[in-house]
Amino acid sequence: MKIAVITGASSGMGKEFVRQIASHYGWLDEIWAIARRSEALEELGKEIGIKVRVIPMDITDPKSIGKLKEMLREYKPYVKYLVNAAGCGVHRSVEVTSAGDCAGMIDLNCRALTEITRLFLPYMRQKSHIVMVASAAAFIPQPEFAVYAATKAYVLSFSRALFRELRGYIAVTIVCPGPVDTEFLEHIGGKKRMPSYKRRFIARPEAVVNQAILDAARKKEISIYGFSMKCFFILCKIVPHRVLLKIVEVISK
Repeated sequence: MKIAVITGASSGMGKEFVRQIASHYGWLDEIWAIARRSEALEELGKEIGIKVRVIPMDITDPKSIGKLKEMLREYKPYVKYLVNAAGCGVHRSVEVTSAGDCAGMIDLNCRALTEITRLFLPYMRQKSHIVMVASAAAFIPQPEFAVYAATKAYVLSFSRALFRELRGYIAVTIVCPGPVDTEFLEHIGGKKRMPSYKRRFIARPEAVVNQAILDAARKKEISIYGFSMKCFFILCKIVPHRVLLKIVEVISK
């Protein structure tokens, strides 16, 4: 049985990955859609042309990982595509962010992503793909977004190492978009709360995911949608971060 596995599949980028993978890889037997909201997954399944196996669970819960292990032992699938799209973020200073929110971001964005990747790797083969949804926030520290940006920096670092460990066997592509017009923006306070310079770079999830799937097919290490974000990536590599952070501080006033 050939499958794709997508976490965070009930909304945002994860939901769009379900749609577009179903469109690009219609020969798949199933898509395993993983998220906490079962109703949203059921609705998504109705619009997809291939079978969607709805798996409502919280991947930070050890019981959920145990359930996935049992499913893998039972079905022994060939995992053609693994998309780690589940994630969360809080847009406020560390001082006023609760310990629970900080731990939640680290648990989902880092620990659970790593555990899911390790869990499914033995069921992947030559020409399988892993897609890690990171963020352009990984390129530079982000005041008022500190923990989230740090977790995405972990995703970027972990995935770049994994890219080299699995080279020639399984392709790993890291998706690093700027702001994307999804529910995530509303969860962190909406577009109005974003700095004005960031608003102009908001991208459509359809375009970001389409670029990611094309880049994964080409076995590209990093997928960055849009000329401006590609320039930002290069800038973060050649200009000291303290200088960039000072510039951001000035233009944010």
